[in-house]
Amino acid sequence: MKKINDKFIIGIDHGYGNIKMANCCFEAGLLKFDNDPPITRNMLIYEGKKYLIGEGHKEFIPEKGMDEDYYILTLAAIARELSEYEMTEADVIIAAGLPLTWFGTQKEEFVKYLMKNRKVDFVFRSTEYHITISDVRVYPQGYAAIVENIGYLKGLTMVADIGNGTMNIFCTQSGKLKAEHMFTEKYGTYQCTLAVREKFLQKTGREIDDFIIDEVLQKGTADIDEADLKIIREASEEYVRNIFRKLREHGYDEKTMNLCIAGGGGCLIKNFFNIEGKRIKFVEDIKAAARGYEYMALLQLSNGR
Repeated sequence: MKKINDKFIIGIDHGYGNIKMANCCFEAGLLKFDNDPPITRNMLIYEGKKYLIGEGHKEFIPEKGMDEDYYILTLAAIARELSEYEMTEADVIIAAGLPLTWFGTQKEEFVKYLMKNRKVDFVFRSTEYHITISDVRVYPQGYAAIVENIGYLKGLTMVADIGNGTMNIFCTQSGKLKAEHMFTEKYGTYQCTLAVREKFLQKTGREIDDFIIDEVLQKGTADIDEADLKIIREASEEYVRNIFRKLREHGYDEKTMNLCIAGGGGCLIKNFFNIEGKRIKFVEDIKAAARGYEYMALLQLSNGR
């Protein structure tokens, strides 16, 4: 969170797997209840409705303003970030992002969606919050993750921001963005999860819990039967091969270009691809995009834009 005058800039990376802010993150899921849920630690109450934050899985939707979910998750994100500074009231500027090639067509509607209520009162984790949303700034995903360090990207570099729902791809030339070379693929890490599920069912006739899949994707292994682990690894390796196939389709040449991987999908590249000798760098901080949104918003506002 950054401050300018009497307002607070809160960067929010609205992922399909996780909601990330500069200081914390949580799973991008919520469950709605008419009465108090069995566990109320992460309960949010807004306009008399009760939501359990971080539960369930947010399905992929092409426009994040299609339902109420991301608005509720945004309120939870603001509360989580303010709680880091022991604040319950604030005049907030939201800094968020959209996939590269959807940015132009969806930006205006996403701003309206996040600003539909200027004054917002809600309860999260038994604490009352009173928020004024005075502005919303929206920026391109992917670029935000490397914007503060773009000057360190030497030569010709392809950047792949691999999230849960999408993969955003663009190129930089000696630290300068090539605006004409931007792509969004619906090929995030959840596509790998789906592929693992399908292959596991085909091979064993059994279903496997996403928790186990996620553990293998993140760590490369898990405390399960070796034959089951082999199936998950094979499907994951195939997914990673397809990532590089898509990168090559968009102009990636490992002999002449560097590759910078951002987003949660970086762990799959590390675990299921031989990176030895390759010119591949990783943005390790999954909250880098949220920090980048704050950085760009502060820069714009400081310059009177």
